[in-house]
Amino acid sequence: NLKVQDGCDFMCTFCIIPMARGRARSRDLANLLQEAQQLAEQGFKEIILTGVNVGTYNNSDKDILGLVEELNTIEGIQRIRISSIEPTTIPEKLFELMADPKHKLVPYLHIPLQSGSDKVLKIMKRKYEIKEYLDFIEMAAARVPNLCIGTDVMVGMAGEDDDEFDKTCKFLIDSPINYFHVFTFSEREGTPAVKMTEKNDKQTKKRRNAVLRKVSERKRQEFYEGYIGQEVEVLFENYKDGYWSGYTDNFIRVAVNSGSQLENRILKVKLKELAADFVIGEIVR
Repeated sequence: NLKVQDGCDFMCTFCIIPMARGRARSRDLANLLQEAQQLAEQGFKEIILTGVNVGTYNNSDKDILGLVEELNTIEGIQRIRISSIEPTTIPEKLFELMADPKHKLVPYLHIPLQSGSDKVLKIMKRKYEIKEYLDFIEMAAARVPNLCIGTDVMVGMAGEDDDEFDKTCKFLIDSPINYFHVFTFSEREGTPAVKMTEKNDKQTKKRRNAVLRKVSERKRQEFYEGYIGQEVEVLFENYKDGYWSGYTDNFIRVAVNSGSQLENRILKVKLKELAADFVIGEIVR
């Protein structure tokens, strides 16, 4: 993980971060690149750009695009991944880099949605409407081969009734999103959401959370199933019960049965079968 910025200026009604961590500020580019170089020298093959609002990075005349291009020149680093990025901060040029097989930026986007309802998005003070978001991710999916799109969604926000929740469900089912993290709205003192009156009870929020988790599980499995039989490259990370596991560039979790030392190695694997939330594969000799 390489932290590139902290803080946020967006002021969503449910979020305490601007008060807790302050306004958006970017890390010094030279210092950031120095750490990336040190990580490469230590043998790390993938760096993940993290922060509160990564897409707002701006330092030394370099925005998020410029930063990625600088990191692309560091020898030893083979993958660059952006952890999470707000939809209104993504330059379309990123799609070109992800689609370029010679570039280290992987075909992966995690773009917070929060709600599939324009009414709820307005209550949240998000900076986009549903059609804008959908048009953008459909364009991304069309322009980047093998792209994985993840998102964050919040249930139980003040003002989210059953109709608005149903809109969120439908949007997530129909869109090219491949998985999502589900969060339950909880009030944070100091945020505008505390003063809102149209609130949901705990049982309603719990039920909605469970529904969306099942939808996410199904969509992730459908995404994984599309790669069964293909050969992919996996960066192996962990060993447990005879299996090494790791991730493809587009965030498919893969496990192989092997007694060899695979940690931090990128190997070609043929994907064989789906198992729970990962795919069992076989190393291509």
